[in-house]
Amino acid sequence: MEFVVFIAILAVWGLLIGAFARLALPGKDPLTIPQTMAIGLAGSFIAGLIGYLIFGERAGGGFLLSLVVTVGIVYVIRRRRGGGLVSPGTHEPPRS
Repeated sequence: MEFVVFIAILAVWGLLIGAFARLALPGKDPLTIPQTMAIGLAGSFIAGLIGYLIFGERAGGGFLLSLVVTVGIVYVIRRRRGGGLVSPGTHEPPRS
């Protein structure tokens, strides 16, 4: 049961961080809720690694570092889709 609760907490944390990162950049992003969760979790994981490397064993990334890294990930996704800082760009599905 503890593992299920842990996964649920991770999902909520990823959604929270991902949602705040999407709110930090103006414009509407064409991301689904699972994509937002995944981006938030990836940003938190990378921030945890950065925190570990900079601050040592006992320190994690924290909310602010997770948010900054996740905003960077959202920005990179926007740039890859042809957008910029204030416009998400167009996302056309691949043609068959």
